[in-house]
Amino acid sequence: MNARDGETGSPAFFIGDVALDEYYTADRWPGLGDKVMVEPRPAQAGGMIANAASVHAALGGATEFISLLNTGEITQRLQADLEAGGVRVGHMLFDAKMPDSKTMIVLVGDEHAVLIPELGDAPMILPDRTFRELCQEGYLYSSIWRVKRLRTQGRDALAVLDAIRTAGRRLILDLDVDGFTEADLPFVSHAHVVIVNDRGFRRSFDDREPHVIQMWLQTRDIDMLVVTHGADGLTAFVGNDQIEIAGLKVPVVDVTGAGDTFGGALTFALGRGADLKTALSFANSAAAYAVTRFGPRGGVAPVGTVLDFMETHDVPGHRAAREQLEESGLSDDDRHGQSSTKPL
Repeated sequence: MNARDGETGSPAFFIGDVALDEYYTADRWPGLGDKVMVEPRPAQAGGMIANAASVHAALGGATEFISLLNTGEITQRLQADLEAGGVRVGHMLFDAKMPDSKTMIVLVGDEHAVLIPELGDAPMILPDRTFRELCQEGYLYSSIWRVKRLRTQGRDALAVLDAIRTAGRRLILDLDVDGFTEADLPFVSHAHVVIVNDRGFRRSFDDREPHVIQMWLQTRDIDMLVVTHGADGLTAFVGNDQIEIAGLKVPVVDVTGAGDTFGGALTFALGRGADLKTALSFANSAAAYAVTRFGPRGGVAPVGTVLDFMETHDVPGHRAAREQLEESGLSDDDRHGQSSTKPL
């Protein structure tokens, strides 16, 4: 995989959800017919793909974000928050009939539950200008649910993916907890990198042996499958190789957005030309940093902060990460700044 392909092309595009995350804490999760008192916490800007985009921008990556939203007050607040974090929103799509984009997150101990109101599956019709920019070398980070909805005048979702892959755009597909079904395979097969967590991996692959997974990747021309294990690190299948990155022991404040932080940081590191093991270690460390802070964008931090975190925790390869990622185009003050996560 030539990770540097994305560095000299257009900005990385992130296509997916953005939402106002309403937070609550509870002592326990209720059963059916049960009642539990919850304590409201400050609302935060969130959304899986928007979180990843915000992380990517804070690290120093040129970042474009696209979603389909209504034109109301919440949308305006969400857009303003993204722009304040360095994420460009000039390609955003709008439909006044769309519901407000909100989620409800309940924190229980070290875990969380996310309740996502159904917003429908309206097609995302890309204007010619947006499609032209996507048809350039670079990275595209998205989810199955979103890439299935992409359209242009005269092209369905698969034709869109065919065109942008042919043009050199590299798709990183985050499958999260859902994994994929047989019906998803035509879309998954357009990805260069597939990210899935333990639950999604089990749903997708059952207990298949590593050599079966490696063959599965090769027959679909997918460069890498990354399986994240939360606090236990990750496993990456690349060609005939298997890369293991150990987890970090850190105090957990909020695990919301850790996977998104991983995805945004991995996209950044690959775009900067880091080798695969270094890119994976950097992204794993960024996710560990994220869980030590509250909010879905707790992982939003300059690259220097993550590199310092790696050094402090004596992460193997932290020197290589600094050598490959230190020159991110940010000032020294920016590199060593603090997370910009704030309530909305």
